[in-house]
Amino acid sequence: MSGEVVVVIPARYGSSRFPGKPLAPILGRPMVEHVYRAATAAKGVSRVLVATDHRGILDAVRGFGGEGVLTSEDCRSGSDRVAEAAEGVEGEFFINLQGDEPLMEPAALEEVISLLKRSPDAIATLKRPLQNLEEYEDPNCVKVVCDCKGFALYFSRSPIPFNRGRLGFDELSTMVGVHVGIYGYHREVLKEFVNLPEGRMERCESLEQLRALEYGIPIRVATTSYVSVGVDTPKDVERVEALLKKENDNG
Repeated sequence: MSGEVVVVIPARYGSSRFPGKPLAPILGRPMVEHVYRAATAAKGVSRVLVATDHRGILDAVRGFGGEGVLTSEDCRSGSDRVAEAAEGVEGEFFINLQGDEPLMEPAALEEVISLLKRSPDAIATLKRPLQNLEEYEDPNCVKVVCDCKGFALYFSRSPIPFNRGRLGFDELSTMVGVHVGIYGYHREVLKEFVNLPEGRMERCESLEQLRALEYGIPIRVATTSYVSVGVDTPKDVERVEALLKKENDNG
């Protein structure tokens, strides 16, 4: 068990904008399969598990040779689903990998694993550089600022820090990163986190990582070149398929 890394992919069936999203076909395979295969390709991963509240998703995962487990429909977040799945499996470290990122790069997972093993008392996650000022101002783009040791100070949908000094983009981008929503936990930190009550900042911003900061759990952040491309609506599937086709053609 010591040192084993388990990747858990929470895959909820219900979605107000895209019901059944994990099963959406992308180049002939369900979206969750693309995420699963990326996770199994990452170095240092001992096991990959899909945690779902829906029998159809579980059957699909088993159909492509993956491993899955049914979890409660009442989980309040992906982290709660990961924690419930973790109760039944051995492992020291657990990665919460979103099931709606079919372009996930194994190298990004490896970065989280490396960071987590160096700082097992903290939650590990990633940021990437800002690409433009539009991202800085976009409330759908979560920003993070860190201290000089790489620990998160705050995450926000708002532009942070407030640019009163009218800094240019180049200087601003050295301070602000775009959060990449992959989380790594030591088993005990995961248990502690999901047993905490909802935080005030979490409720305000609708960002569960703020619960950790409010209750004193440190979050260590590494910089990655990976640019996440999530699927939130059926329209996003077309964009992802085009990017995958381009990637396959170039490969």
